[in-house]
Amino acid sequence: MARQVTDPSAAQEQRLVMSYDEFLRWSDEHTHAEWVNGEVTVFMPPSTRHQRLNLFLSTLLSLYVRLFRLGEVFTAPFEMRLLNGRSSREPDLLFVAHGHRDRLTAQRLDGPADLVVELISPTSVRRDSEEKFAEYAEAGIPEYWILDPRPRQEGINFYQLTDQGQYREVIPDADGRYHAAALPGFWLRPDWLWQNPLPDPLLLLATIAPDALRGALAAQGREGSGA
Repeated sequence: MARQVTDPSAAQEQRLVMSYDEFLRWSDEHTHAEWVNGEVTVFMPPSTRHQRLNLFLSTLLSLYVRLFRLGEVFTAPFEMRLLNGRSSREPDLLFVAHGHRDRLTAQRLDGPADLVVELISPTSVRRDSEEKFAEYAEAGIPEYWILDPRPRQEGINFYQLTDQGQYREVIPDADGRYHAAALPGFWLRPDWLWQNPLPDPLLLLATIAPDALRGALAAQGREGSGA
């Protein structure tokens, strides 16, 4: 049976001890929680800024992925099962390439995503920057972004997996653009994340991939006119 665990460093989160089978019976599609080695962490509802940033990034990435037919983007709560069932994570955002769509089941992603994005909260600093950092590298997730939206802590770090199975940090180029490895041709400027209000993702898509977007809109127009 599940029992509660007291953790003063994460007082806003509920911690429970249970087996993975118990976790599956206890949770549902609306539960935002993670199971790792017999312990469940139930998350507090995210802040307004957290939600806005996650929606902004998920919309921008989804538009790009759909334009180039690269795969699918998912947001929490959505289970990513890793390390032969030793870990059940729910990243804020993840991307699965078409080449790995066999990992998607009706209930979860059974295996590593191609890109994971985590947004740090006051209670998740160590979990996102240390525990998940090591775990995602071990699981073979090729790309990991850690976004910190906390006031006076704003920043984003981009990591890509080396052939040795270790993450190395990749910084934006001389023009201030970060080029994603998991999404061919995709780039973003980190300063977009700190604008208030956030930019329109569709307008940014027109900046990132103008020719492809123009062609897609023209094709759609021809279909709509029956030409």
